Amino acid sequence: MKALQYRTIGAPPEVVEIEIPEPGPGQVRLKITAAGVCHSDAFIMGLTAEQYIYGLPLTLGHEGAGVVDKLGEGVRGVKVGDSVAVYGPWGCGRCYMCAQGMENYCENAAAEGIAPPGLGAPGSMADYMLVDDSRHLVPLGDLDPVQNVSLTDAGLTPYHAIKASLAKLGPGSTAVVIGTGGLGHVAVQILRAMTSATVIALDVNDEKLELAKDVGAHHGFLSNTDAIDKIKALTGRKGAQAVFDFVVVQPTIDLGQAVIRVGGDLVLVGVGAGTAKAGLLDSAYDSSVRAPYWGSRSELFEVLELARSGAIHVKTEVFSLDDAPKAYERLHEGSLRGRAVIVP
Repeated sequence: MKALQYRTIGAPPEVVEIEIPEPGPGQVRLKITAAGVCHSDAFIMGLTAEQYIYGLPLTLGHEGAGVVDKLGEGVRGVKVGDSVAVYGPWGCGRCYMCAQGMENYCENAAAEGIAPPGLGAPGSMADYMLVDDSRHLVPLGDLDPVQNVSLTDAGLTPYHAIKASLAKLGPGSTAVVIGTGGLGHVAVQILRAMTSATVIALDVNDEKLELAKDVGAHHGFLSNTDAIDKIKALTGRKGAQAVFDFVVVQPTIDLGQAVIRVGGDLVLVGVGAGTAKAGLLDSAYDSSVRAPYWGSRSELFEVLELARSGAIHVKTEVFSLDDAPKAYERLHEGSLRGRAVIVP
């Protein structure tokens, strides 16, 4: 079968031929219908040899959807032919966090060497993939896998980040979204669907700001120091109740902290390397800084229900598996409008 693999540190990913995997006890084999391209992939492929911990060769793809193709011994809960999405942050299934469906915060994953698909385990950018447990499969039903596969991360991650700030986003509130690409444009839609907040989108790219406004942002500004005065003017100089930063480089963190109001949330979602200051003289009184990771299994069900209702959708550009390296070139250029999806 074909697979897109990262094989050499510092080199682009390659389309290669590998053996079709056979499911062992408890495993499920999927025939992949769609796989999403993510900045996290680019992040790990940008690591040095000393920093890289994900193993080589690595089949990419932590956003996956497929049809159940073959069951290993003892599998229950799914049947051949089911259309499913893959819940990516795999955990041990036994600890306190996993018992709540929050395998994204599994207490044993690191110690037991459990890794998400595409981020240590073989991922979804292939004709077939193995899923270690049927609990990691969420029914897609009548949802189009190509249009919705990215919700397993680009939807789930902002949903998880926003959900913890919902109590602060009542009538008259303001939410700022920094970075309106793959995750950010979905965050705008989630905020519009679940809150009455005024949504302000920030980006360095005019086209992405237009996308943000197309999907519901009330205002869109270039992400620079001028944005601070514009946000303060819109909020009576008080600032925003929540800032969701999908970039997390030092300028965006500093901008976010400059516009957070008293008691507000600065939520660092992106994989950038910036750091936020904390302390009485460095941030708004009683404000908080959070760095959430991915989302829970139950939240993925909720995200897919939002998609089923028509409240959210992902702007996608489709690539074949053979053209998957070009998708990563476009991601690096910043020329994708929304999310790239690979279809074998």
